[in-house]
Amino acid sequence: MGKRYFCDYCDRSFQDNLHNRKKHLNGVQHLRAKRVWYDLFRDAAAILQEEQTKKPCRKFLQTGQCDFGSNCRFSHMTEQDLEKLSAQVQGEQRLKELQQEGADVPPGTIEDWLEKRAKRLSTAQSVSALPEKPAPFQYPPGWPPLQDLPPSLQAPPPGGWHIPPNLQWG
Repeated sequence: MGKRYFCDYCDRSFQDNLHNRKKHLNGVQHLRAKRVWYDLFRDAAAILQEEQTKKPCRKFLQTGQCDFGSNCRFSHMTEQDLEKLSAQVQGEQRLKELQQEGADVPPGTIEDWLEKRAKRLSTAQSVSALPEKPAPFQYPPGWPPLQDLPPSLQAPPPGGWHIPPNLQWG
């Protein structure tokens, strides 16, 4: 059997010869898959500009689905999505302006991230100030009755396992 060509865009392989490769690389399915791949790496400003020029897709707005998917010529973004994208573009533009002015913009560090995370978690815990009761132990559905389970799979007793004072391991 001869060499095979694997196309990463289309996730398929075929016998590698000049005719087959040209036919595949110029095919509609390959060109669509390649466009979808490169669209993943477009900047937010280009996406925003393109989506603002499109009219909203009626079928997508009514049902949440569109038969054309990424090939649809209408926009599948809601107003909230466009606002988020616009805010992201403005943030990127401000960052570029600061960098052009020579302002020292430090990259995010792990410490900054951990600090923000700790603040977020502390506010989330203060909101739910009620003490949480631990959930009672439940066996997964479909397990056999308790008396048929081996001791290693049985739930611990309510006070925990009794450990004798002179127990030695090993």
